[in-house]
Amino acid sequence: MPPLSSFPASPLEMSNRDRLRLGFAAGAAKDNRESRTREASQEPAAEQELVSAPMRSLFEVTKLRNIRSDVPQQRSTRTPEDDLISRGALPHHVARELFSFFDRTMNHILWGGIALIHRDLESARRSSSLLCAAILAVAALHIPQGDEIFEFCYAEFVSLVSGSIICRDHNLDDIRALCIGAFWLSDLSWKLSGVAVRIATELNLHQAFHKMQRGEPDQYERAQLWYLLYVCDHHYSIAYGRPPVIHDNAAIKGYEAFLNAPIAGPADMRLMAQVALFITLTNTYHTFGSDSQQPLDEEDFTTLRAFCLEVEGWRMKWQPRIAPNPYVGSYPSKGIVLHYHFAKLQLNSLALRAISPNHQFSLDRREAANSAIASAMSTMNLVLHEPDIRNAVAHVTLFKHTMIAFAAVFLLKVVWSWNSASLNIERRQVLDLVQAVVDLMSSVQASRRHLCRHIATGLSKMISRLKTKLLPQPRLDGDDTFHITTIIDDNSYGSISESVSDAFGIEDDWMLTSSIDPFGFSIT
Repeated sequence: MPPLSSFPASPLEMSNRDRLRLGFAAGAAKDNRESRTREASQEPAAEQELVSAPMRSLFEVTKLRNIRSDVPQQRSTRTPEDDLISRGALPHHVARELFSFFDRTMNHILWGGIALIHRDLESARRSSSLLCAAILAVAALHIPQGDEIFEFCYAEFVSLVSGSIICRDHNLDDIRALCIGAFWLSDLSWKLSGVAVRIATELNLHQAFHKMQRGEPDQYERAQLWYLLYVCDHHYSIAYGRPPVIHDNAAIKGYEAFLNAPIAGPADMRLMAQVALFITLTNTYHTFGSDSQQPLDEEDFTTLRAFCLEVEGWRMKWQPRIAPNPYVGSYPSKGIVLHYHFAKLQLNSLALRAISPNHQFSLDRREAANSAIASAMSTMNLVLHEPDIRNAVAHVTLFKHTMIAFAAVFLLKVVWSWNSASLNIERRQVLDLVQAVVDLMSSVQASRRHLCRHIATGLSKMISRLKTKLLPQPRLDGDDTFHITTIIDDNSYGSISESVSDAFGIEDDWMLTSSIDPFGFSIT
């Protein structure tokens, strides 16, 4: 196991914008600490509103703190004096190195440091024990032979999350902690994103953008966090084929106005690119639905092409606007290309939804299916051959791992069942490409619990099964036919869903069937 200190050091120079951002965050933190000492009463402006949320009126009458609809930001209930470091469960020097590792890797993968604004472990511990536990657990997950460290950091995080659900005292770093967990902890992602959104609305983060527009610049950090929650929510609603919680209202659609804030920087540009893409993908979800048994009608392909054009425009608009990052190189701009291929695959795979391989393809349906195949191939080629993407594959969020797995499984399924459909796919090329992805995932140096290991194991099993099933069967006397048995029946999507979930060895709560069915867009 290489020592933690052997990982690349982070740059020491800090830009003027970073200093401005840190100064702003420090001022906001001071205001937050002062606000936490106030009596939990209604804000004067809110008391004078004639039209307000009904629960506010009930609070005005009863003054019961536990029914307030606008819970003030509070200090986390756990303090550094009783966290896992103070209790001796984790040596302080190990915690510092894990924190540093997260700060210079995953934190910059996640749009340039939005999820972690603290520059050292002690600052994070003072602000939120939940944040500290999330960072340590996620960092340990990415450390070779870090299984034991991960297990008790993970247990600490889960314990704190359980307590936070019924607690009403939260701050912004608690929400960031839930987001960090959702982005990297596969068995908790969906639940954590939902809890984070609910706590954020209690803190009125959904109103922050409108307050910014009315001239309250101190709402910038809160509005930024609401956008982060939007992306987190949509990553995992899309992956699970479930409706998102946060709707595309004026605040979400006003991302360009947010970027006009004087303090907005490169990290915000990366985040808003995600917001813009998921607005389009959410519109697609609502247009075509998530019923895996409902095929597209021929007239739907005009609408589908329009969505594909939106994705084309998204790439052209955002890729030139994304600057390199000193920690992860060209990954931010190359990530735009990767998400472009993801989106094209998600959209065009609809052409095969609930369609039998024996179905007579129209020109529009065949064109879309071939576009999905090309996008899946491009996804894997980019991951394999673009250095900054390949180097980051161990540290990317679950959504990217999900879509890489989806691309591989989609191609294997097409090879299994759709050869008779005259689609542009070559079996040998697919097997070689998926095997290369297996080799890459197998080479990742991380904990045994890391998702890359499960993806590699699952894809290897699928390749082996496919090769076995495609071998010539023993010929019976008098039988001159050449038997090739496909891995599944043509119309048994459910059976392959189960086999893939088993093959990847992932808990039911992170069902790989969701990886196969983004938007619920499954194919038979």
